[in-house]
Amino acid sequence: MSFTTADVVKLRKSTGAGMMDCKNALTESDGDFDGAVKIIRERGKLVASKRADREASEGVALAKVSADKSFGAIAVLNCETDFVAKNEGFIAFAEKILDLAIQNKANSLEEVKNLVLEGRTVETQVTEQTGIIGEKLELSYYSKLEAASVVAYIHPGNKLATIAGLNKENVNSQVAKDVAMQIAAMSPIAVDKESVPQSVAEKELEIAKEKARLDGKPEAMLDRIAQGALVKFYKESTLLEQTFVKDGKISVADYLNQAEKGLTVTQFDRYSLNA
Repeated sequence: MSFTTADVVKLRKSTGAGMMDCKNALTESDGDFDGAVKIIRERGKLVASKRADREASEGVALAKVSADKSFGAIAVLNCETDFVAKNEGFIAFAEKILDLAIQNKANSLEEVKNLVLEGRTVETQVTEQTGIIGEKLELSYYSKLEAASVVAYIHPGNKLATIAGLNKENVNSQVAKDVAMQIAAMSPIAVDKESVPQSVAEKELEIAKEKARLDGKPEAMLDRIAQGALVKFYKESTLLEQTFVKDGKISVADYLNQAEKGLTVTQFDRYSLNA
């Protein structure tokens, strides 16, 4: 069975494989289109298995919210090189996965991998793209949150993404964006001091005590010094107590309350590929 250039182009559009790979697959399948598709997909699985032990430390971290702004998610698709991470097709593929996850309000990474994208599971599609691109691809991270209002932010370069939930609907878009960018810039560990795990607080107290002890401070003063250090830790490391980056005279909590009385952040997530 013969095939035409139009058949090669059609196969390329269907699979994303290169023109030569499509031509070879059609030749091998004797012009049978479905057979050629199967050959390309099987080759993708083979390449993926050969590259399973490779390190996929580059990629993109993307964030997005639903149309009604009540659901948001972060998805991370990894690859081996920054060259591929900047490829428009690779980014578009990651965006398709994130859009699908938000559309289905997926709760976990495993759930996202099992969603059906264009007739096959996301996990299968990632494997096939590994064969087409020639690098190990891995959907490595997914998180979601729901709130009255959710905002998302992607730092230029697609290496850092944040999402944040606020307790009120129809929040001013600039205020919401400022919160998401604050999280990106200052990397808080929790919303407020009440949200900091007790184990983390205790560790900070121990660190402060040991530092004061090494500095020669009297034993009787160590607890008071450590408590002061913990207060500073909360101010630097919890979102609402942090100094607002766009106005060094107020905290993030103050900024939100000034924007709308009672407005606050309920939860957030931040992912950086450079962490």
